[in-house]
Amino acid sequence: MDAVERTAVAANTVADAAAGDRSAFTELVATYHGDLLRLAMVITGDADLADDAAQAAWHHAWRKLRQLRDPSRVRPWLLSIAANEARQALRKRARSVPLPETWGDESGPSRDPIDAIDLERALATLRPDERRLIGLRYVSGFSAPELAEVLRLSPEGVRTRLKRIMDRLRVELSDDQS
Repeated sequence: MDAVERTAVAANTVADAAAGDRSAFTELVATYHGDLLRLAMVITGDADLADDAAQAAWHHAWRKLRQLRDPSRVRPWLLSIAANEARQALRKRARSVPLPETWGDESGPSRDPIDAIDLERALATLRPDERRLIGLRYVSGFSAPELAEVLRLSPEGVRTRLKRIMDRLRVELSDDQS
């Protein structure tokens, strides 16, 4: 199901779920759980923590769904909850987080294992909040204006942060190549 279809499904089910309809909420979970789990995985680097964060996000969403103002924005809302839960899980664990061997959409083009290792090492140098920004932008597909809304920054501030992070990753990757 693509993003447009998911948005249409969400617009039709959010009100019902907010009113307490468990089957409507189950439909939201079926539609968005993979997105929440992938984002939490990028942020935490740990499958168990990612699963815990996604579950905590769903619990939070069930309690707060009535507060969602725009049902068509349910996906960004859910992903921001998952990102926050993932960061909290990392803080609770209070340890450095290695990135997993595989992450993201495995149906995409195959990667050279050496490049994947280099990218994982480079990403591991980022702070959790930086991995969150990278995950929201490049894994979850948020635009700069959407990220600005979630992070309470200006779109230009988001673009500047992303540029700085990407510049650091490029330097890290070029150092790995030497």
